[in-house]
Amino acid sequence: MGQVAERVRRLATGRWFLLALLFALLVFVDYRHVGLTRIADQRGGDVLLKFNTSRRPPSDRVVVIDIDQRSLEMMNDLAGSWPWPRSVHGELIDYVTQQDPRGVAFDILFNEADIYRPEHDAAFADAVARHPNVWLAMTLNEDGEGAWVSQMPAAVGAQSARNPPVDARVPLMMPLVVAPEAMRGGLINFTSDSDGVGRHHSLYRERSGWRFPSLAARMLRDLGHPLPPDREILLNWRSGWKHVSFADVYLDALRERPLRPRDEFKDKLIVVGTAAPGLLDLRLTPLASTYPGVQILATALDNLDRGDWLREVPRSAVMPFALALIALVAIGLARNVSANRIGYVLLAITVAAIAVGALALANGVFVPIFGPLAFGWTFYFLGSALAYFEERNQRLRTSGMFKRFLDPRVVTSLIETGEIDHRNSAESREVSVLFSDIRGFTSLSEVSSAEDVVALLNGYFSQQVQVIFRHSGTLDKFIGDAIMAFWGAPVATANHAEQAVAAALDMSAALEALRGQLGALGAELEIGIGIHSGRAVVGFIGSNDRLDYTVIGDTVNLASRIEGLTKGIARVLVSEATREAAGDAFEWRDCGSHKVKGREAPVRLFEPTRRT
Repeated sequence: MGQVAERVRRLATGRWFLLALLFALLVFVDYRHVGLTRIADQRGGDVLLKFNTSRRPPSDRVVVIDIDQRSLEMMNDLAGSWPWPRSVHGELIDYVTQQDPRGVAFDILFNEADIYRPEHDAAFADAVARHPNVWLAMTLNEDGEGAWVSQMPAAVGAQSARNPPVDARVPLMMPLVVAPEAMRGGLINFTSDSDGVGRHHSLYRERSGWRFPSLAARMLRDLGHPLPPDREILLNWRSGWKHVSFADVYLDALRERPLRPRDEFKDKLIVVGTAAPGLLDLRLTPLASTYPGVQILATALDNLDRGDWLREVPRSAVMPFALALIALVAIGLARNVSANRIGYVLLAITVAAIAVGALALANGVFVPIFGPLAFGWTFYFLGSALAYFEERNQRLRTSGMFKRFLDPRVVTSLIETGEIDHRNSAESREVSVLFSDIRGFTSLSEVSSAEDVVALLNGYFSQQVQVIFRHSGTLDKFIGDAIMAFWGAPVATANHAEQAVAAALDMSAALEALRGQLGALGAELEIGIGIHSGRAVVGFIGSNDRLDYTVIGDTVNLASRIEGLTKGIARVLVSEATREAAGDAFEWRDCGSHKVKGREAPVRLFEPTRRT
């Protein structure tokens, strides 16, 4: 039986191993080719990014001059409705640059000339030309033929990436309102991940063999600041920015005595742009679904200037973590560890992993931990579901088996408490074994029809089994017209001998009632019952295809021999071991010692009766 159980355990382990191997293959394919769990890393990382951002103070290096709703309203009398004459921006440049900022970047496109107000364009172009620390925005369109790169002004900053064709054309929207030598600037194209959320900033974009820098990268490169070699960086967001209303700055420029501090912009990186909802420069980011584009540019400038953008751990580096989680769950399931316990362990690992991820993020490192956690939890839920259905089928199988031997209500209770399981190995137990055989059955068969005999046996067996179940006995089998039952298993009980003897006496009383119902047909009906108590091997015994819950051993053989000795002595006989185990629960008549086949020493037998 131990070998059978070991084979079952090996099959179960092999099944979980194969499932884990399949998931490991999925992990490899996902991390090397597909990237399905990237969304888990992205969305889970967004939660950590929000938490990390709330702890980062506003930048002290970047100032946003915001064309906000207040500016649109206040400037209406001075400059009219948006878009304002470009001379307004020129005046702002002249005023702000008096405070010696490190640089001014416009997150506004100046790619089309104002045909109705050319003098204003000229004033703006003159201001840009006079101040070399002003950079303008450009965008690289997806469609369109565009201009020849070879004819673009050098100030645009296009760089050869890899043997570009001499006739390359690129749809680059340049600041055409200024002189060619003043077209300093870079791209403000929005960089979105696979889910449409902007988390990265592209330092440059390539088209037709040419490389075009971002506005932030171009500005810092021109200022002599080293840039990372990467194509893009993961933005390390801040909780807010120093916002100055465009209208306030512009009105100060018109006053003889400005209201704002004269050194407000000294040594600062200034970004001019709009956060006004009506101007629609809003983007989807981890922080908000309507995040101002000017603040994205400010974030990129701040990160590059400080060198504190987030360093990303490659997804391939955390693949072993995903494999380890799958292996952990598979080992637990293979060892029949409770799914709840596995879940608690996995939950603890998840909490610890998220804590490590948050700590790493606070130190400038983004670890994509949520993909492995997604794989681990998916494998756990799938494995738990399979284990549940397997356990359910095993319970049904075990229930079906034991209902042949025990009261169905007892079976349900024992299975729910886990006290019986067909997977358990056979074991040695202290039990009491009962054999009951019908006397006079041959004569009864000769004078009765086969139908009457079958009906008689069915009624007799049903009646006797009810008695056995009522006394918490386990029905082992029917052997022709004999019954074999035992007590002390599957649940060990200290009073198994007393239960067996009480059942035997009730079986005898039930026979008397049956004989009265049969009249003359039952006059010759008699039974003999033998009981012996001792150690025996109990459990599911048999082949892989056929298992029976039974008891084997010398105790069983002696109980059968005692039943054979009942004829001419008493209807119920028990061994001395059963008499001692049952104690004073009954009165006993000593029936002497008798020779038993297979034993050299005689066996002392007793007839039990109920106490009066």
